[in-house]
Amino acid sequence: MEADHKVLNTKKVTLPVTGMSCAACAVSVESMLKSTSGVADAGVNYANQSAWVDFDPKATDLPALDKVLQSIGYGFIINDDEDEGIAEQEKLKLEHYHDLKRKTIWTGILAIPVVIIGMFFMDMPNGNYIMLALTAPVLFIFGKDFYVNAWNQARHGKSNMDTLVALSTGIAFLFSTFNTFYPQFWHEKGMHPHVYFEAAAVIVFFILLGKLLEEKAKTNTSDALKKLIGLQPKTVKVIRNNAEIEISVKEVLLLEEIVIRSGEKIPVDGKVISGSSFVDESLMTGEPIPSEKTAGTQVFAGTINQQGSFTFVAEKIGKNTVLAQIIKTVQAAQGSKAPVQRLVDKIAGIFVPVVIGISVLTFVVWMFFGGENALTQALLAAVSVLVIACPCALGLATPTAIMVGVGKGAENNILIRDAESLEKAHEVNVVILDKTGTLTQGHPQVTNWKWSVNLSDQAKHAVAVKLLESRSEHPLALAVVNYVQENGNSKIEHFESVTGNGINGIVDGNEYLIGTLSFMQKENVKLDADLEKLADVQREAAQTVIGVSLNKVQIALISIADQLKTTSAEAVRKLQEQGIEVYMLTGDNSQTAAAVARQLGIKNYMSEVKPDDKMQFVKKLQAEGKIVAMVGDGVNDSQALAQADVSIAMGKGSDIAMDVAKMTLITSDLMVLPKALKLSKKTVATIRQNLFWAFIYNLIGIPVAAGILYPFNGFLLNPMIAGAAMALSSVSVVTNSLRLRSAKL
Repeated sequence: MEADHKVLNTKKVTLPVTGMSCAACAVSVESMLKSTSGVADAGVNYANQSAWVDFDPKATDLPALDKVLQSIGYGFIINDDEDEGIAEQEKLKLEHYHDLKRKTIWTGILAIPVVIIGMFFMDMPNGNYIMLALTAPVLFIFGKDFYVNAWNQARHGKSNMDTLVALSTGIAFLFSTFNTFYPQFWHEKGMHPHVYFEAAAVIVFFILLGKLLEEKAKTNTSDALKKLIGLQPKTVKVIRNNAEIEISVKEVLLLEEIVIRSGEKIPVDGKVISGSSFVDESLMTGEPIPSEKTAGTQVFAGTINQQGSFTFVAEKIGKNTVLAQIIKTVQAAQGSKAPVQRLVDKIAGIFVPVVIGISVLTFVVWMFFGGENALTQALLAAVSVLVIACPCALGLATPTAIMVGVGKGAENNILIRDAESLEKAHEVNVVILDKTGTLTQGHPQVTNWKWSVNLSDQAKHAVAVKLLESRSEHPLALAVVNYVQENGNSKIEHFESVTGNGINGIVDGNEYLIGTLSFMQKENVKLDADLEKLADVQREAAQTVIGVSLNKVQIALISIADQLKTTSAEAVRKLQEQGIEVYMLTGDNSQTAAAVARQLGIKNYMSEVKPDDKMQFVKKLQAEGKIVAMVGDGVNDSQALAQADVSIAMGKGSDIAMDVAKMTLITSDLMVLPKALKLSKKTVATIRQNLFWAFIYNLIGIPVAAGILYPFNGFLLNPMIAGAAMALSSVSVVTNSLRLRSAKL
């Protein structure tokens, strides 16, 4: 959690922050920290609810900084154990979500009868008093956070969406309350005392509903981090004083000997010193074939041992492991992303002071030039300005388009997690594709089984090969076992596994060798010339070849590969036709990468890349001004996915890749990718149209509400009509968003 700052003798810490409900809250937290004595610098990530502070320990400390934040309604979660800190933050987030859900439900229950009375039974006896009684708890109990946040913003000389909500609902409520208790004030002037309780209640309900949807999305953003942290085992077996003991992974020391058995996760990075096994390293490489581990080879935290056991020496522990670095970069990249709603907050920050200014100016002008009924007309006009400037349409502009866009995506096998991905995807000009599981099927399969020309009883020998391979620990053995459909009554009389070469066995009196052709040469097997030529062709096509011999004579050649998906080539072509550069990055060897790229028509590719290499390549393209989309399916892709402008996971990939990614293609068909980019263009166009309509009503309505037409035709907008105009703007925004449903992708 901490790192010494060598230049200024300060310490830099990153801690979870509680109480932030909008982007403006993050600004407040950051400004308060920066202005605190002893703090050199600070920054806040609203997306992952955390802040980093660079401070002088001699001048201040974390409890003191926590008090500073508490004075404005926020706070730090201070915990020496970072994992426990994250868990505590998640608990608070969940509690906040349930609290928000409760408030939204109760607001809806109370607001519905207010709307019914206000719209259809406005003349019922005591109707105004009933609406007042129902609206008061909506505003001042379930919606009180809007007023508290608006006040906090005002104290810092700022404004946001909460300010608009508080002002418009507060003025409407106070005006309506006055008219409820003192209707004679207007009756004496020959006017009807209108009330706007329904407008105030509905505004709070809609905004709370929007915040609930946003919070629900945010509660899932840290799932990837929790799952990444869960990849590391809690305990580990080490050798101390010539005895094997079990300790916490946090207690492991550098250069300590660690014992790993079949099926166990590797806890830290290190080097094997004895034993052998195969380790599933798809976490690091993305490749489906487990890697063989013998003395001298490297192992990494989070990877999973298959069969066999070994001992290794710890070379990197704690936050220095590759897995820890992946967690750190995913967290940082996720936190740097800002939600689209910040755009609305920024607009509101300018819009609110302008509206307030116009309302005050309207009141002043009418007081001077209003004649006999100056106060009445000034009050009506000022209130009309505030009511017609209600942020309902502005608040709905983005979320309604996103909701319809998300639904449209789901119909087309595109799972969209947030507005940011929809906003950015239409600008993408570079797509990076992972190979394994994205362009290929993701698991090795037998692609060709060629028998020697003169061989009889092929089915019998295939069953014998299947029987022997079923005993093998080699990861490719399963592909052979799955390929052979026949079963027989043969029995294994002898079985021997030759590590790194193949297997030797006797079935029904016949001696079989299965493995590499070099292994067969060492065992003096007579190789088949035609099968050898075929082996060269298959290797050129990036396939693994395995020989089979019967009584020292080669009888078959088996080719195994991770096959391309049927639609991969067409999907790549479609992307290239749209003017998008396509890159392929893979942890596989250069020969395989070249063969796959050639088959797909991809000119730009990189082989043998590690997770961090992928992320650095994304950064490099971004530095060149490119808008990058990353498409992957494995944990090894998570860093690059988090760094990319648009991150897309394949639905049959790892849970962590899907959690990090902002879009998931539910199907394994890559042809859905071009559709996702097209959906982005249509959704962004709808959002822009919605924002236009939300503002055009205000641009026209505010001057009319202020009384600009009065000198020409005597027209002064009634607040009730202003409320109707506000509602109409919301209806137009929602209707425009619904048009997305019929869009063709």
